[in-house]
Amino acid sequence: MAGCSFDPLTLSRDLIRCPSVTPEEGGALGVLERALEPLGLACERMPFSGPGNTPRVDNLYARIGFSGRNFCFAGHTDVVPAGDRDAWSVDPFEAVVRDGFLIGRGAADMKCAVACMVAATERFLKKRGRNFHGSISFLITGDEEGPAVNGTVKMLDVLATRGEKLDACLVGEPTNPETLGEMVKIGRRGSLNGRLLVSGGQGHVAYPEKADNPAPKLLKLLTALDALTLDEGTDHFQPGNLEITDIHIGNPATNVIPNAAEARFNVRFNDRYSGESLETKLHAALDAVGHRYELDCQVSGESFLTPPGELSELISRSVAMATGRKPELSTSGGTSDARFIRKYCAVAEFGLVNATAHKVDERIAVDDLEPLSAIYEGVLDGYFVE
Repeated sequence: MAGCSFDPLTLSRDLIRCPSVTPEEGGALGVLERALEPLGLACERMPFSGPGNTPRVDNLYARIGFSGRNFCFAGHTDVVPAGDRDAWSVDPFEAVVRDGFLIGRGAADMKCAVACMVAATERFLKKRGRNFHGSISFLITGDEEGPAVNGTVKMLDVLATRGEKLDACLVGEPTNPETLGEMVKIGRRGSLNGRLLVSGGQGHVAYPEKADNPAPKLLKLLTALDALTLDEGTDHFQPGNLEITDIHIGNPATNVIPNAAEARFNVRFNDRYSGESLETKLHAALDAVGHRYELDCQVSGESFLTPPGELSELISRSVAMATGRKPELSTSGGTSDARFIRKYCAVAEFGLVNATAHKVDERIAVDDLEPLSAIYEGVLDGYFVE
């Protein structure tokens, strides 16, 4: 590996300059292959498509070593669209450094963290060589910001089918609210999307007795959902919450009672529930109202928890060494691909500051790149103790 030396800032900028808006690969995986292969990692593209009209997505699995425990760095190189480019102070894919910040789409979420993982791996291998009695792998998807059906979940299926095991995994999502070192994610709440439909009978507003207005019934059903207390939280999770996100009738006329009314809502739930048990609770609350309805529920991710233990302690020690901070072990925020990985091994998340993720002028502090690389390197050192 003589001559290999990765500056995480340079690699971050190379990745940001790839316009890898889901599902486009944009050249980002090629950048990673050119960084990882000289370190001795075998790189394998894993493209997937389907079901239905979901787009084809390219993914990357890379690994060095095939003995001992397999420590996996997981993440994604796809990004959300830039939105209104005129609102940005720079080209979102130019990777401009200004006033101590690296600005660009994907800087926080999460191309810079991926670059730091590569830098950490290169530095670890320089110290220990290839015979460190273990394996290091990279599980990098291009479908985290999209439907999340042709990425991590299918890669894990392939690895399991051929008997390849992950023993621990660190996902580089931006976990820190304001300052590097504040927070490690050891779980995530589940997410359920609900569609509530009430059918009625269309008619003239002057003759309500000849119609069946679904709107008041929908409002009563929504009131019941809004009043629902899910729980008081658990040792590691905040209370679940239900939020009504849309009410739709689509009636352009002022003198017509509508034929149907519908609403959408989202529930973020903790480990007191599965998607199935939560749906049962929702039905019970709606049934008590006494109106006929149709409820369609889709669970995009179950709640999960990696109890505090070896992995979270290892990350926390490394964070403290690099930053002087003791991170909070949290399950707050949205969901991530860790929801798929948790079925295979212990998983935790730690990355950069998430304050500007998905925003105009998304950015990270350049001075956070070296500490994050040191944290990831420290995790490898602690996991593969000589």
